[in-house]
Amino acid sequence: MRPPAFWDAPGHPLGRFLAPIGHLYGSRVAARMDRAGERAACPVICIGNFTLGGAGKTPTALAVAAFLRRIGAEPAFLTRGYGGRLAGPVTVDPSRHTSLDVGDEPLLLARGARTILARDRPEGARLCRALGADVVVMDDGLQNPSLTKDLCLAVVDAGSGIGNGLAFPAGPLRAPLARQWRHVHGLVVIGEGAQGEALAVEAASRRLPVHRARLVPTAPTVVAGKPVLAFAGIGRPRKFFETLAQAGASVIETRTFPDHHPYRAADLAGLAAWADALGAMLVTTEKDMVRLPADFAAGVTALGVTLLFDDEGSVLAQLRRAGEAFSPATVPARPDASSPPRA
Repeated sequence: MRPPAFWDAPGHPLGRFLAPIGHLYGSRVAARMDRAGERAACPVICIGNFTLGGAGKTPTALAVAAFLRRIGAEPAFLTRGYGGRLAGPVTVDPSRHTSLDVGDEPLLLARGARTILARDRPEGARLCRALGADVVVMDDGLQNPSLTKDLCLAVVDAGSGIGNGLAFPAGPLRAPLARQWRHVHGLVVIGEGAQGEALAVEAASRRLPVHRARLVPTAPTVVAGKPVLAFAGIGRPRKFFETLAQAGASVIETRTFPDHHPYRAADLAGLAAWADALGAMLVTTEKDMVRLPADFAAGVTALGVTLLFDDEGSVLAQLRRAGEAFSPATVPARPDASSPPRA
């Protein structure tokens, strides 16, 4: 879906009109989050977010897995595989699986570590462990209670934050923010912006670590100084277009599609004709690239991004604490809002 504009507009009439439905939806999700989960045989680290739509979870998960390797762990990713047809559990193999099979994000994760797709998260965690992982990194799943999480990092885009602060469909929140905080052990704020700063202040008031980070292009020279027709079907396309401009590209036109959009022949033909008329190169995200047919993708450039933390030491310290505190025989008591969890 494409996030409606009123989600970013506090006080908008549509938001107020839908607020009662959002209250019901958010309350149900919050109650589900409070359920006790199954304890895995190894630590489970969840990279989630408070809202629907893109916040930067996948780059964060990739960065966390790299940190875990630095401290001697063997991570495996666990993902639901949104948009794919397979229920799993299955090991994602980019050489034989497509985005139609497993979704787009698992194909990106598989570049960084062994990736298990499973709609049943506990079953997926068991497969991760059986295949040699000693820590599971969940890409998304903050609102899914089926697995006990030893460390849960909530990722926020500083520019968009939590939008109008209302629950779906009145706003982008998956559940009321106050109910979600109790399940979070730390906050990752990506980029700069007043909304992200407000959340950072609230996290600090709850004695939660705040990790500031930024997305940087992995190879900016491929677009620097070149005319570009940029397209993206992700949660926050504008963020990608801004990154292109910061990389030095001359962004002539942009085209947005809904998140996880399955590109059709008409979409591709239109993009190719438009780029040819503009004399521009077609550029998209790595997440979009894995959804493109191989023949079309050959004429498209993907601008990859990497997440860099301002203070890597604080992230490494929190990961170490989570591992040291893990006990497979002990299921920690569910924290309440007045006593935030520490990891």
